[in-house]
Amino acid sequence: MKNVLFLALSLSVMGLSAQAQSVKPANAQAKVAGAQIQFEESKFEFGAVKTGAVVDHTFKFKNVGTQPLVISNIGVTCGCTTPEWTREPIMPGKSGTVVAKFNTAGKYGMQNKVLTIESNSVGGNAMVALVGDVKEEGAAMKAAESMVDQSAPDGKQKLKMDDNKIKAKKKS
Repeated sequence: MKNVLFLALSLSVMGLSAQAQSVKPANAQAKVAGAQIQFEESKFEFGAVKTGAVVDHTFKFKNVGTQPLVISNIGVTCGCTTPEWTREPIMPGKSGTVVAKFNTAGKYGMQNKVLTIESNSVGGNAMVALVGDVKEEGAAMKAAESMVDQSAPDGKQKLKMDDNKIKAKKKS
């Protein structure tokens, strides 16, 4: 009899404690023990620029962990990209920035400049990138000149390229 009463009492206590536990929503994210970096965006597409332009973009991030976040270094793929970043520790829940400057001088075509953020984040290194197309200045005119028929008798020609009329004069 004592065993039955003890069993019934134990089951009712377990049932009440199960109801008292809070239920987390399915989309709730648990806090990570330690620092954790989370960027608003990991890639910035700058479109098409002329060679020699400097592309400048600020990547914003937040420390979503439970410890201060410290960025120790930022690695770049080449000397044409220079980073600047928040140097002091970023406390949990606070934000910081990584500024990336890409000098396009001497660069042509599609570019993908990756910055590797080295920090004490539990997720390891993070990466952000500048992506876009660097066009040679005057490239359309050079292409048009190469397409002109140099044997025209009057020295003047009209050439249509990409729905734009380009006039070229034959050199004698």
